[in-house]
Amino acid sequence: MSETRSLNSVKVMVIDDSNTIRKSAEIFLVQAGCQVVLAEDGFDALAKIADHQPDLVFCDILMPRLDGYQTCALIKKNPRFAATPVVMLSSKDGLFDRARGRMVGSDEYLTKPFTKDSLLSTVAAHARNT
Repeated sequence: MSETRSLNSVKVMVIDDSNTIRKSAEIFLVQAGCQVVLAEDGFDALAKIADHQPDLVFCDILMPRLDGYQTCALIKKNPRFAATPVVMLSSKDGLFDRARGRMVGSDEYLTKPFTKDSLLSTVAAHARNT
């Protein structure tokens, strides 16, 4: 699978308060050769993003303390990370959620539960752009 080969050494941050989602994303991404950085919420992500400088960020919307919209907006406001693609993750697939994600600067929207193929094809699409 040529798509997978292009994912070697792509650094991906997964921000989700669900341990199950973080772990399943990590397994899929590591199998594809990606480096993975996990964060439990927006504050955790903001503390780690400068150290790890991911090529792509997956960000859950519904999280305690700092939700995904706020987290995405803060990432995009930082000049160092303004060009870093942010993909919103949500179990809701509504037009409003997608529009709100776009307003805060997200590059794409992935509905949970995601499949291995949908996750990796999203990484591949954005990894080519970085």
